[in-house]
Amino acid sequence: MDKYYSIKEASELIGVTAQTLRNWDKTGKLKPHHVAESGYRYYSQGQINLVTGKKVNLKRLTVGYCRVSSSKQKDDLERQIENVRTYLISKGKPFEIITDIGSGINYKKKGLQELIRKITNGQVNKVVVLYKDRLLRFGFEIVEYIASLYDCDIEIIDNTEKTGQQELVEDLVQIITVFSCKLQGKRANKARKIIKELMDDDKVDKSDVAPK
Repeated sequence: MDKYYSIKEASELIGVTAQTLRNWDKTGKLKPHHVAESGYRYYSQGQINLVTGKKVNLKRLTVGYCRVSSSKQKDDLERQIENVRTYLISKGKPFEIITDIGSGINYKKKGLQELIRKITNGQVNKVVVLYKDRLLRFGFEIVEYIASLYDCDIEIIDNTEKTGQQELVEDLVQIITVFSCKLQGKRANKARKIIKELMDDDKVDKSDVAPK
């Protein structure tokens, strides 16, 4: 388990002042691992290792991340895993693969949260995905920025635009569904009509994205 240090302890270990760490936080050079409800900043052992270079974490791995939107796409998930695994084996470096089944707009997926936790603990030097939208359909740049703060790169194997129409429609339906729940009267009815048309036209799995 990673150890965490207060800003005073971290500044002493790194060899800078606490004010310097505050400045690095503001500029994005080094963000604290987390900030407690009290407002105190805490830094992880992994971050200290990366900044000082005094204790290299030999367990830093490359992580392949593979995702599909629903359990119906397990065959696609297996193909992703095989492609990513073959690519990583060719690089000859230690790696592991994290998988997810969930929408590209769902930020609470178990695998995604595990990936971010490993990155912020300084355990990952590179994340490899087959296509950009396999990580997230919206918000890729946010995860990429977080990774950069921990000296972690994100590599996309295939930059070809590849977006399954049905999966894209399912994600759009989920977005509309969320907002329609906050609407009333004619606007809510209009939103529900749009959802129904999308589902009918593209044969979206109603069990996954049925409007409430």
